[in-house]
Parts: sequence; C-alpha cells; structure tokens
Amino acid sequence: MNTTVAAPALRRWTAAALRRQSLGERDAELVARCLVQTSLWGIDTHGIARLPHYLQRLARGSIEARPELKMERTGPATASLDGGHGLGMVVCDFAMDQAIQCAEQAGAGVVGCYHSSHCGAIGLYGRQATARGMIGIAFTHSDAFVAPHNGRRAFLGTNPICIAVPSAQGQPICLDTATSTIPFNRVMNARRDGEALPPDVAIDADGEMTTDSEAASALLPFAGHKGYALGFMIDVLCGLLNGMAFGPHITPMYDDLDARRNLGSLMIAVDPRRFFGGETLADEVARMAAEARAMPSRPGTEVMAPGDPEYRTERRRLRSGIPIEPGLAAEIRDRSTQLGIEPPSMPSVN
Repeated sequence: MNTTVAAPALRRWTAAALRRQSLGERDAELVARCLVQTSLWGIDTHGIARLPHYLQRLARGSIEARPELKMERTGPATASLDGGHGLGMVVCDFAMDQAIQCAEQAGAGVVGCYHSSHCGAIGLYGRQATARGMIGIAFTHSDAFVAPHNGRRAFLGTNPICIAVPSAQGQPICLDTATSTIPFNRVMNARRDGEALPPDVAIDADGEMTTDSEAASALLPFAGHKGYALGFMIDVLCGLLNGMAFGPHITPMYDDLDARRNLGSLMIAVDPRRFFGGETLADEVARMAAEARAMPSRPGTEVMAPGDPEYRTERRRLRSGIPIEPGLAAEIRDRSTQLGIEPPSMPSVN
C-alpha cells in the first residue's frame, strides 16, 4: 500500500537529512526544494527517491558536502565551473545562475561544468532561467545505461536535454526528456518495488528484449538512431567539452559508491530581448501553446503543450500529497533512524 507525504513536510525532512550529512543550510534547502519539486512534477525517477543514494555517497565521501566551486570566466559569454565533486544540484544551480548573469551582460551565457555528480531532473535548470526572463537550455550526461541504435550493450548515458521558454500565461513551456526510452532510475525504482518494466524499452545481457527489471542490462534510445545520435552529441557537449569522460568510461552511479562521478553538464541562458521577436516572445509562446491545446485530439486524449503533464501532476500532488511507494517509505524510515531525525508523516492511501 502506498503512502503520501505533504510537500512542505517532505522538504523539511529532506533538508534535515542533508544537514545531518554536513551540507550547509543554503545547499540543504536548495537540494530539498529541487528534489521535492521534481516529485511534485511526477518525475519520480529523479525526485525524492534518489535522496537515499545521495546520502550514501555523501556518507562515503564520493560527493563533497561542502564543495569548493571554482568559476573561470573564459569570455564575455562563456565560463567554466569546477564543481568540486559536490552534489550536482548545487553545481548546476550555480552554473545556470552564472549563465544568466552572462546573458544579462552579453545576450547569452554558456557555462560548462566539470567534477560534478548526478544533478537530478534537468528541467530544474531550464526553468531556473525562465524565472529570470531567459530562455534556458541544459544538458547533462551519465555513465553507460543505453545501447546504441542496433547495439546490444550499453554505451551512452540517458543524457537528457531541457529547453524552457517563458510564457505570459502561467508556467514556462518546457521540454525535459532523456534520450533513452525511459530513465534508468525507473529501472532502479522497479527493482526496489519488484515491478516489471514496460515492453520494448530494455535489453538483457544477451541483447534480447526484456521486461524483467532485474535482468535489464541496457535501455534502448528513443526513436532509434535519432535518440542515439542526440545522446551521443550530448555526451560530447557535457563530457568531452568539459574534459570529462564519456559513457562506458564514467564511474557507475550505483556500482562504486566510493569513487567520484566526475560528471559534466552544460548550462545555457539566452536573453530573448536581443532578438527581433524577443519583446513579444512570452505572449506569442502563450498563444502558440493555447492553440496547440485547442487542437482536435483522438477520442479519450487531449493535446498538451510541453510541460503541461508535469504542471497538472503538480497541482494534484499539492492537494493530495506526494505518493511514496512501500520500498521508498521503508528507506525513509530507516534513514531517519540512522540520522536521528523524525520521519515525515506518511498516511496510507489505497
């Protein structure tokens, strides 16, 4: 039976857990906000479910609780950020903020990160830019979870992309997607909860299709060669451009908790006012989204704009709470005992 937790209570508990692992107040609150917001959007593969993993790495020292971030401005619109092996959310939030500052001065800002770790949902950072009136573009990469098109072994990470643009009507329009059929963290959640995977998303060690989450050895790229090619190029932009490794040469997220991840990311902010349509962009984006939503749809479906599914889930979960699967609820209780903090209230739901 699932339980639910109200978002404010989950944020407080998450921040307390992170403080017990030596994070400073600001960073603990930032990471708690990011994780709970991700769960509110319904991206359960990257939300609060990942906190136990981060806590493990913090305890073992492969993620620094108080990283020394070193920023080097390399041009009017470019910079390079040494993340000091900190939590990826801390690193990428700072990097996007610096990209926005570059864009305010130069019209665009591009910040490459290195010596970072898993940064959670990539959509956090694109939306961060839109909150300041900017277009936000963000990429990151991971160790090898995804087979090339026609391949039988993992070679690339799930390598997500976000593009977010301001809208005059409500939330920004936001693309946030992995370049694999599903995120690999969905496999991890399925293993934790003893569930099967959807068909046609994963292969086993022999390269054969499987729905067995325990047997899944690699995911497939979305849209065949197109998803593979996009994931390949994101690895170039996040790994090689920032002096980091790619795919099979990156420290595995779950297999070696004592080793640094050494991940890269690329954060881009663009000031729309530097372009001919920039002054009316937010209004026109809202109009375009409204026209898309009004399009005829197949029976039992509706047309939504990019980001709409997440915002709809957020509204529902703000009312009813964030669902917590039994396996995650047990992890939260165990971690609370280990850290000496009170777990959040988790009433049962059918």
